[in-house]
Amino acid sequence: MTAPQPTAQPPAATRGLVDEFRLGLDAPICLTWELTYACNLSCVHCLSSSGRRDPRELTTEECFAVVDELERLQVFYVNLGGGEPMMRADFFEIVEYAVDHHVGVKFSTNGTYIDAEAARRLAGMDYLDVQISLDGADASVNDAVRGEGSYDAAIQAMEHLKAADFGPFKISLVVTRHNVDQLDEYKALADHYGAQLRVTRLRPSGRGADSWDELHPTQAQQRQLYYWLLDRPDVLTGDSFFHLSALGDALPGLNLCGAGRVVCLIDPVGDVYACPFVIHDEFLAGNVRDAGGFTGVWRTSDLFTALREPESEGACTSCGAYDACQGGCMASKFFVGLELTDPDPECVLGNAEPLLAAVAAAGGPAPRPMQDHSRPGVPLPSPVTLKPTRRRG
Repeated sequence: MTAPQPTAQPPAATRGLVDEFRLGLDAPICLTWELTYACNLSCVHCLSSSGRRDPRELTTEECFAVVDELERLQVFYVNLGGGEPMMRADFFEIVEYAVDHHVGVKFSTNGTYIDAEAARRLAGMDYLDVQISLDGADASVNDAVRGEGSYDAAIQAMEHLKAADFGPFKISLVVTRHNVDQLDEYKALADHYGAQLRVTRLRPSGRGADSWDELHPTQAQQRQLYYWLLDRPDVLTGDSFFHLSALGDALPGLNLCGAGRVVCLIDPVGDVYACPFVIHDEFLAGNVRDAGGFTGVWRTSDLFTALREPESEGACTSCGAYDACQGGCMASKFFVGLELTDPDPECVLGNAEPLLAAVAAAGGPAPRPMQDHSRPGVPLPSPVTLKPTRRRG
């Protein structure tokens, strides 16, 4: 006899929010803004294939203009990233301008530019959150993905933030099959620094398209992660793992793909994409330099309008867990060659496996990221020294 499918349901209040957010909002709740493609690391799973700066990146004044729009739209906060955002000579100018204009800032960094002076400057700013990326609870696991010396650099940054009395910062990890067994060690590390742990999902985006097969967690590890997260509701996920909710109880959060509905991405040259994980022409909505600016892109672009239309459940129609998992991650499907209405490639019920087998049998190439900013001749991952490169200005 075939076992019944799970029928996990989110709470009624959450379902109401999900239904509202599916239709899109007049302004994003938050958005990701990659300030530069320049980076002193070459992580093997980098979602934007960062390394080299794009000479067309937004100027300081153009960044200020974007902040002005976000203030008018009453965007709650921006997630600044890259590349390594602190490599921009005007990084602190942009952050201070945003905070002064009531737009909160959360920024992700590899930590190599957070010396004692930078930590003190960050600690003196309001409405600012720092997130240090670390993809292994020890150097051997982390440095295999992020580069030799990157673990020590991240720990040194944490020490500087602690010494500057910054307050609770975040430690962020991308879960892979090599670090999922280290989750307890990560939590202990976060507790040691008075930090909050944030775990996010690996996607086959950017250089992650090439490292996906080797890095993404196994089915057994996904179940391991799910139950670990259920027992620790204080660990943040950024709604990365809503596909795991098909296993039973929904994880904390909205558990919704908000691409083009409540979130989006602005890249270093001002292009606006549906989310940080789909940097591809098919998900390009416009550019902040266009007439109408970011507001016009968010409210009138054909892409975002289409994403806000009622969606087909597609191959997930007969699955009783659809209301819980929402069919999974759009980016993960796209970059492994599945249709957007197919099950998530990491569907915990195994519904994507025959489709993935068919894609493999067909032998056709999966979509590739449109841009590669990797530094020519630089190995993946590349080593990093503890002493940061001197910033201009």
